[in-house]
Amino acid sequence: MKLARGITRGTTAAFLGIALIGALPVSAVAAAPPEPTSSEIASKAEAAPQVSRRELLDRAASWLTANNGEQVPYFNDQHWDGWRQDCSGYVSMAAKLPTPGPNTVALASADFTHDIAAADALPGDLFIDSTGEGISDRHVVIFEKWNNPEKTEYTAYEQRGDHGTDHRARKYGLGGDEYEAKRLNNVVD
Repeated sequence: MKLARGITRGTTAAFLGIALIGALPVSAVAAAPPEPTSSEIASKAEAAPQVSRRELLDRAASWLTANNGEQVPYFNDQHWDGWRQDCSGYVSMAAKLPTPGPNTVALASADFTHDIAAADALPGDLFIDSTGEGISDRHVVIFEKWNNPEKTEYTAYEQRGDHGTDHRARKYGLGGDEYEAKRLNNVVD
């Protein structure tokens, strides 16, 4: 049944629905949950599921092509499958830590990791600089393998600014910088 000049009841209902949605406060439509605090994430650290070294590396490699065949882009204020798209969010994803993941400072704490000697690094271990002056000075990479018998260079997975997910040779933590070798508490051999 036509109401006036070709407007039907269905069309009228659609217009009313759109008008009502437009009248809702923005907070009701697009409210994002607040980011958990470091202490809230740390309280979940003990409950983090165990992850094998192989699974951790496979999960790290998955972000190299997760974006329609391309690497996941780097953003410290955006999320991919719940994890931040920065270096510590990336490590958290690979290690199955709670979303959105602890920041680099929290990741270096005893809640999530413990110290190891750099020469003892095994696949899935981390090299972390958690003491940089600003956020852009802190970083973490996932160790994959040594590139030479002298252990002067290794291959790592990382999520880096202006690039995204990467897999390349690194020397972080092998002298002359603030990087420390760490082992995740939930990694099993």
